[in-house]
Order: sequence, then structure tokens, then C-alpha cells
Amino acid sequence: MKTIQHFIDGKHADGTSGRHGEVTNPATGEVTGQVPLASASEVDTAISAAAKSFEFWGTASLAKRTQVMFNYRELVNAHRDEIAELITAEHGKVHSDALGEIARGLEIVELACGIPQLLKGETSTQVSTRVDVESIRQPVGVVAGITPFNFPAMVPMWMFPVALACGNTFVLKPSEKDPSATLRLVELAHEAGVPDGVINVVHGDKTAVDRLLEHPDVDAVSFVGSTPIAKHVHDTAGAHGKRVQALGGAKNHMLVLPDADLDQAADAAVSAAYGSAGERCMAVSVVVAVDPIGDELVGKIAERARALTIGPGDDPASEMGPLITAEHRDKVASYVPRAREQGAEVVVDGTGLVVEGHEGGFFTGVSLVDGVTPGMDVYADEIFGPVLAVVRAENYQEALALINRSRWGNGTAIFTRDGGAARRFQLEVRAGMVGVNVPIPVPVGYHSFGGWKDSLFGDHHIYGNDGVRFYTRGKVITTRWPDPSDGGIDLGFPSNS
Repeated sequence: MKTIQHFIDGKHADGTSGRHGEVTNPATGEVTGQVPLASASEVDTAISAAAKSFEFWGTASLAKRTQVMFNYRELVNAHRDEIAELITAEHGKVHSDALGEIARGLEIVELACGIPQLLKGETSTQVSTRVDVESIRQPVGVVAGITPFNFPAMVPMWMFPVALACGNTFVLKPSEKDPSATLRLVELAHEAGVPDGVINVVHGDKTAVDRLLEHPDVDAVSFVGSTPIAKHVHDTAGAHGKRVQALGGAKNHMLVLPDADLDQAADAAVSAAYGSAGERCMAVSVVVAVDPIGDELVGKIAERARALTIGPGDDPASEMGPLITAEHRDKVASYVPRAREQGAEVVVDGTGLVVEGHEGGFFTGVSLVDGVTPGMDVYADEIFGPVLAVVRAENYQEALALINRSRWGNGTAIFTRDGGAARRFQLEVRAGMVGVNVPIPVPVGYHSFGGWKDSLFGDHHIYGNDGVRFYTRGKVITTRWPDPSDGGIDLGFPSNS
């Protein structure tokens, strides 16, 4: 059994708290490793290393920081199969999905490679006689990143490459369920030339998280996870004077209008609902079918769902792998009989699935539930698993109102051939990311990712221009060089003349 260590001040470190968490292979249920759960003092050590290194990294040249990012991009690209294997071994997602996760993370590393362009300031000359004004952006200091189990490579790469390129130092607390891929990414950053102490990893649970949120030397916190924890992170860190971006949960709706290409819509619904076993904050979990196409659309989705191949993530034939833990699998599966009891029709029930040769794995099949109404648990809760609910609507207005009443507003999509309807939807829907015939509208790296309502706490989205703004502070400098003719005292309010 391996032990996944902390990484503090450029060195691996064993835990000293005496507490450990188990790391499992979800495809077999086997415990494959243990991870130390940091004490508050261990977190303090990592923060101290980051604060000390900020003294030189925060003033390092843009050329130096950019070269490190280019080196890092090449190293991650060269090790992408190795990292994907670590993801599959501890998260369970299929290898191709893990590779896709790394590719999307690399987009943000490439964004960070262009940081000299993104950090350029503005200058106005002669705003008054011989007075110039310029605006610049400077790093905030020590940043903490708290990342989820479902994307152990991509989400950390959404955070620390941009933060480091902007001149900050970083303390990363990855999920204790699948930490190896995250740790490997940080090792590669060190190999790329990131100096000791600039990026650190501490593993842990609530003890570690709360210490990061409260420590006076942490200046900013980035978080991705569930809505209740996102709210706790936002409120606690904010109360301690930190800037916060806390991305929460989701219940993403996909609206299908009667004029849509139903085969395309069905393909998209299956891909977006069941990819990565539904453990995505951008997964489609509700299809809103506008009459009269509901029955036909459900039939097409069911046909495709029943044909999916479910198995271990390291099997090239598998299209969907297991869930992260047995407890989570059981919770996800419980929504299907509950939906039936509450009056919905279970069209496809995957809860009894057993994968031959992997009976101890945390597998469940895909489920499709029709006739769902907002009062049912299968609609009201964020399930975070391969359960797709179908809600019927009589028209566009009813469907839009349903989506806008949701407490979440992460992502949404519309499937239609009508450009006018699509344009109206993208303006009227209350969500942070909108797809038009695109089921998972995760933006490319040079735009920003973030939701509305209970899907985001804080003012800034993540990566893109919002990421650069979050990881820097603005400063305005007004300059006047004296002229020999100047002189005298003037107690009047300064004017621009």
C-alpha cells in the first residue's frame, strides 16, 4: 500500500498528525493507498513556505514566470498518459475521459503562458498639466486552492498555473479521495522550474480546510465543490478578510424544443448525463422536453442508454466507469426507487448492475426517469451520478420558467434549429454558461467558467480574464514631475487643468 505524501517547500513530507484517509480503486473496491490528513500546524508550515517564497516570486520577472509555464506545459503534455492512469486508478473514470480532462487543464496552462499580454496595464498621459496616470495589476500574495475529487487534474490546473504566472504563491488542498494525480502535477511544476515553496500540497479534511480559510497569511481562496461547502468557504474566508471564488453545485437543464434534431439531442443528453458516471458539475441532469416530442425523445435516449458499456476505466471497451465510493453509489442509486414511489416512470433502471469480475467495485448502471416534477427528490437534489430526469413542458415559456426557478444556475443548454428562440434563451435564462446545441458549455481557456445563484459564491468566475483579475490587485499611480516654474502652496481641491 502506497502513502501519498504532502509536498511542502519543495520536498515530500510524511504526515505527523497520526490521521490518515484511505485511497481506493473504485473499479475493485480495493484500498490501494493512504493519505495523511494534515493537522493545523502542518497547514501552517505550508503557508509559511508560501509566504516566504512570495518575497522573491512576487517580484520575479515576467520572462522567468513565463518560461516556467512553457516548461510546465511541455512536461504535462509528455506525462499525460501517466497522469490519466493515476486518475483512472483512484477516481475510476475511463482513460479517454481522463485524457480529455488533462487536455482541458492544459488550455489554462497555455493561457498562463501568455501572462505578459494579460497583465499589461493602462496609461493615460497629460490627464492634467504634466500629470500622468497608469493602472497596473500586482499579485495578491498567498493563495489557497481547495479542489474536488471529480477532476483531480483539470480543476487544480484551472487555479495554480494562472495564480503562479501572476506572481502569487500557492497552497493546494486536493481531494483526499484521489490525490495522486494532483500531487504528480505539482511535482512536474517543481521540475519545470517553480522554486521551492512557491507551490505546496497539503492533504486533509475539514481541519486543513478551515485552517486555510482562517490563517492570516492566506490572501485569497479558490474553491470548487458542493454548494453547502462553497457557502461555508465563502462565508468563513470572507469573515477573515480574504477574497474568495467558491464554485458550488449544479442541476443543469437541457431544453429540447419541438424543432430540434432529436437524434442529435438524444446523443447529447446521453453523453452529457452519463459521461464520467455523471460526476461532473456540468453534467446534464434534467432534460426539459417541450411537447409534442417528449415520447420520441425519451425513446431515443433510452435506446442509447441501454447500449452503453460500463466497466473498469482501464478497459478500452468501457464507456463509463464506477462511482467514487460505495457510499456515494448507494446514495445515487436510492433516488431511482424513490422517484418511482413519488410517481415518476423509471424507463431505464441501472441500479442492479453487477460488472463481472469486478463485483467489489462501486458500479451502478445508468438510469432514466420520465414524468418528473419539481416536487420529487430526483429533481430537487443534486444527485451527482448517472441518473437523468425528464420533465415535460407545454411550451418554451413554461420550460424557461422551470429552469429559472432552480436554485442553481451553473450551466444550461437549448437544442433547436430556431435562431430566434436560441438567442432569446441565451439572454433570458438565469445561468452562468449557456450552450446552443452544445450540451456541456464549458468555456475554452481564454473565457471564464462560473455559474449564477447557488452555483457560485463570490464575484469572479475562474480562469480566463476573471482568473487574472482574481489573482491580482489593481493599483492606480498618478505621477507629476516638477517643473522649475512650479511652486507655491494651494489648499484648494486638486482639479484637472
